[in-house]
Amino acid sequence: MQKSFKDLGLSRPICDELNKSGFGDPFPIQYQAIDKILEGHDILGRAPTGSGKTFAFGLPLMEIKAQPEKRRPVSLVLSPTRELASQIVMALEPFARVKKKKLVAIYGGVSYGPQRKKLEMGVDIVVACPGRLLDLINQRSILLDKIETLVIDEADRMADMGFLPDVKKIVDLTNSDRQIILFSATLDGDVAKLTKRYQTDPLSIEVETDKEDVKNVRHEFYPVKREKKMAFMAGAISNFDSTIIFSRTRHGAESILTGLKKYGISAESIHGGKSQTQRSRALERFVGKKVSALVATDVCARGIDVENVGGVIHYDPAEDSKDYVHRSGRTGRAGQSGVVISLVGDDQVQKVKKLVKPLGIEFIFSTPQFTQGVPKKLEPPIRQDSEVNPRKRSRGPKSNHSNRPHSRSFRGKTKSYSK
Repeated sequence: MQKSFKDLGLSRPICDELNKSGFGDPFPIQYQAIDKILEGHDILGRAPTGSGKTFAFGLPLMEIKAQPEKRRPVSLVLSPTRELASQIVMALEPFARVKKKKLVAIYGGVSYGPQRKKLEMGVDIVVACPGRLLDLINQRSILLDKIETLVIDEADRMADMGFLPDVKKIVDLTNSDRQIILFSATLDGDVAKLTKRYQTDPLSIEVETDKEDVKNVRHEFYPVKREKKMAFMAGAISNFDSTIIFSRTRHGAESILTGLKKYGISAESIHGGKSQTQRSRALERFVGKKVSALVATDVCARGIDVENVGGVIHYDPAEDSKDYVHRSGRTGRAGQSGVVISLVGDDQVQKVKKLVKPLGIEFIFSTPQFTQGVPKKLEPPIRQDSEVNPRKRSRGPKSNHSNRPHSRSFRGKTKSYSK
């Protein structure tokens, strides 16, 4: 019989909030992890993004009874990206509210002041990116000696982004008897070294692998010349409630954004060239369905955790198979259906084949079903000649002034004269 959240040991306020928010039975990762975390075990979890692991590690943090002190939080969650840190806090805030817990997200790209102020007042749970957290540690704005539970989320992504040395520095600053919960899509290489060094008899938990995750969605490959990609993409977007488009570069993302707007498609862009405020606003507008498309670079692929994304479009091919998985994993989350479309140019066929072969995805070109639904490109309004060149403005027939007296003013006096 399937255990409920209450059976897993969560308190009544948490369970009531889960019911109020429409969450029914626990997902597999939650079913396996929550009670073990509440028992105090170190956890080594293998799970892809979108499997429900935020609640798996986040809800047990709400049950910790220790009280925070000024600059000394009780729990710490390490996140690889600003977006993911923000979304973890957003997901957990309703439960923190009913348990009277204080949360703060710590990341770069924004002012230090508000973060320092919250830490000084005392917070229960800090969700942080390693770089900014180390800055605040060096400034003595936060101390980690009272941390009871440390969560390292998406450890493989931390390794990919070169954050593991910073992660090790942070873990070394926590007390030796803290509980460590580590989640990752892969558990080999540097991640294995991390768990061997810091965890004590961790319980292994595993749900669907990356390969199974990408098979939950339909993968379509369209042969499209570069000059036709924008029109194809506009047609695809018109078939989805919401779409995430991936570009290889920041400049490319902005060009795509401009192109979509010419088709009347509302969109936002998110990449490393934008401030955190801009990125947060773009993501909020996408989550709130105020825009139908979000254009992103690979830097943000792992940080976008949005439910009910209808489709993902690879405008540019991913750099490697792992990035293809991370991008594609933005749709078809938590068992839902999704579509992943690759727009493949003549010179990109071999690259895309090489990307998807290790994932067990068959590369076959498809005929798009949306060709008749492509929105018409919006032409700029035709301007009058006077708007194009003011000098060509019509002045009407010339008047004959030969018999009309003229007035000329100088030094405050007016003199009339006739030719």
